[in-house]
Amino acid sequence: MLPPGVLFSIDVECVATGVGHHDRAVAQIGLVDGSANHVLNLYVRPPTRVYSYLEPLTGLSEDLIQGQGVPLDQAVATLRGALPSSAVLVGQNIRKDIEWLGLTEGVDYAACIDLAGLTRVWNAQFGGYTYFGLDHTAATWLDAGLADGESHDAVADAAKSVRLYQHFCELEKDPAALAAAQGKLATAPRAPSFALRNPSFEGVCQGNRKTCTCGQPFFS
Repeated sequence: MLPPGVLFSIDVECVATGVGHHDRAVAQIGLVDGSANHVLNLYVRPPTRVYSYLEPLTGLSEDLIQGQGVPLDQAVATLRGALPSSAVLVGQNIRKDIEWLGLTEGVDYAACIDLAGLTRVWNAQFGGYTYFGLDHTAATWLDAGLADGESHDAVADAAKSVRLYQHFCELEKDPAALAAAQGKLATAPRAPSFALRNPSFEGVCQGNRKTCTCGQPFFS
């Protein structure tokens, strides 16, 4: 397990700047340390018109972003000032958050660990891996899923990522315990995602492959 002084997690929440599922801009950045302690909670004013704040998903509103938001370059400068170059970043699909923020490996941070890869489970029936979202894994392993009607928050999600990484490291010491935990991930009921429940929200496509309304591409 990585020491707390090296391990960090960042998480990004985005708002919609158009009707397509790729039309997004950073509106919140959360940073926690290796003990899951809050380090930064930054709100960002997108440089273009916001089509929807996707509030039930993001917990963000026009009043919050316009009242407390700063330009993205200012927020990223603050983040860089708080993040040691030796940091190992952990998170769900963490490379996407890194991409949103324009961080550079070997300059802004040392390495990253994707929880999606750590928590995947081999599905023999289909001959491939099953991947699980942060909410499902946190609910199954930590009893810390989102309550009905609860929105995401970048700081809270980053803290969950750290706790899940720590839990995985403990499970890894006991192969039988890890196998049991993976089995629980595979069999536990999965709550429908926001995109599944809302193929389009306030006119904005949510990127569900089966119900996409915008026609923008999907990437593996």
